[in-house]
Amino acid sequence: MRVLGVDPGLTRCGVGVVEGMAGRPLTMIAVGVVRTSADAELGQRLVAVEQGIEQWLDEHRPEFVAVERVFSQHNVRTVMGTAQASAVAMLCAARRGIPVALHTPSEVKAAVTGSGRADKAQVGAMVTRLLRLDAPPKPADAADALALAICHIWRAPALNRLQQAQAAHRQAQHAQVSSRKVTR
Repeated sequence: MRVLGVDPGLTRCGVGVVEGMAGRPLTMIAVGVVRTSADAELGQRLVAVEQGIEQWLDEHRPEFVAVERVFSQHNVRTVMGTAQASAVAMLCAARRGIPVALHTPSEVKAAVTGSGRADKAQVGAMVTRLLRLDAPPKPADAADALALAICHIWRAPALNRLQQAQAAHRQAQHAQVSSRKVTR
């Protein structure tokens, strides 16, 4: 499985591609940051993020895109920029028919370090270890993007089983409702 992890942000949008399967060694394919100038107009910054994500999708052809779920912070301006960059990443993937998964920061930290309260240094250290890198990716946004991809690779099998079970349950309920209508 090849996953593009996206740590959304308007100034620095972390991107990282990891390949592998749960229970097997993982391989980092690429890591980087899509940058925009804080002085640029918002629309131009969003276009730059879109172009950067599109370039990563073209170059690395991921099967899934994992994006950090936006969570409420005290700084509304930061949340808005993060949400906008997140939406751009989801739009780029959806346009290509690539499934998108959203993971909360605590889910990612717990998956990678074992603690949902891990700090950035702990996440960077575990990403370095798990991907057998010489040093933690810099800046932290890049390491976070790799952590998102790792989290998705490890969680995807369980998520798929859950989604299949939910779909089967919905179908069974629909069949029950349909059979009641026929017998009346």
